[in-house]
Amino acid sequence: MIWNSERAKECARSIEHAMQEAVQVAFSLHQGMERLRSGEYSAVVIDQWITEAEPEPANVVFDHLGMAVPVFVNFGISGEERVLRELRAAVSRRGLETVLARHSARQALRDELKDDVTVLLLSCGVALKEADLSDSVRPRLERIEELAKHIREKLAIPHREGGAAAGAYTSPP
Repeated sequence: MIWNSERAKECARSIEHAMQEAVQVAFSLHQGMERLRSGEYSAVVIDQWITEAEPEPANVVFDHLGMAVPVFVNFGISGEERVLRELRAAVSRRGLETVLARHSARQALRDELKDDVTVLLLSCGVALKEADLSDSVRPRLERIEELAKHIREKLAIPHREGGAAAGAYTSPP
């Protein structure tokens, strides 16, 4: 919490009690920036007045937020309950954004790799059908095929019967 007020510690205790998380108080933007440099935070509650009074240091603080969600509060008109509501809403939004970002990244990775995994599985399947395949190569190809199947499962690429439809592969009988 970045707030230059005697009430800051009292408000921090209320947040700690309500959110069940430790709260550190910085009484200036400079102090806040130092704390942000030295640790990871889920949220930073910032007195809106400080950011308006000191725009340059405020920009530097924003550069050091990392994954912390900024919560701007006008402490002059906001009681502790409102601060808590704003903080909970911001943390909840950040959680949803994180879930959506992970889903999007997983989908992009899946889209990027599914064709490669399918080609790998098809190549292993064809190679393993070779009659003159040496006994030393067969176990290695089988291991590669198993790893490719594991990657397919990790990427949640659907396994469909009937061949390589839609980027999936069914190994030969």
